[in-house]
Amino acid sequence: MLKKARIAVLVSGGGTNLEALLKAQESGSIPHGEIVVVLSSAEGAYALERAKNHGVPGFAVPRKAMTQAEFETALEEKLTEYQADIIILAGFLSILSADFVSRWPERILNVHPSLIPSFCGKGFYGLKVHEAALSRGVKVTGATVHLVNEIPDGGRILLQKAVEILPGDTPEVLQRRVMEQAEWVLLPQAAEQLSAELVKERE
Repeated sequence: MLKKARIAVLVSGGGTNLEALLKAQESGSIPHGEIVVVLSSAEGAYALERAKNHGVPGFAVPRKAMTQAEFETALEEKLTEYQADIIILAGFLSILSADFVSRWPERILNVHPSLIPSFCGKGFYGLKVHEAALSRGVKVTGATVHLVNEIPDGGRILLQKAVEILPGDTPEVLQRRVMEQAEWVLLPQAAEQLSAELVKERE
């Protein structure tokens, strides 16, 4: 029996990227990995409802109520409890400290809604990324899945996919297209890639 890599998904909001991962898992697209827990930095995030709908345990670890150290300790407790091997940041809006990240070298994945190194780093998240792309007038944007290190959006790039910008695009329309054409495609692929590497290392 293949011992799968155990994946924890960290979320903050609606969980559309989480949904893409859960559906990919159910369709057999992540054969070397298994999502074992979902952790939300916000109480009442709809992502937790999505986790429940797919039979995956989900918990709120509310960032607002804690210091950075307390927040990361609480996250670590849940990650240890569920014996997570890999962390996927799927619309997770809290920056993790260098100390936390260093304990998970090459084991944390993030998806960013641009072609890094464009429109990335501190302050670039969510709609702000798409607003910046449109105001700059670029013709192509996309998404990047990268490993997380102590520099925001600075870790090794695993996968990228380009998405065309169309005349009349608003940030919201562009955000949706980038999700559908790139983020929801790349994230499950990267989850499988990292899971397969980990399983192979253990053989």
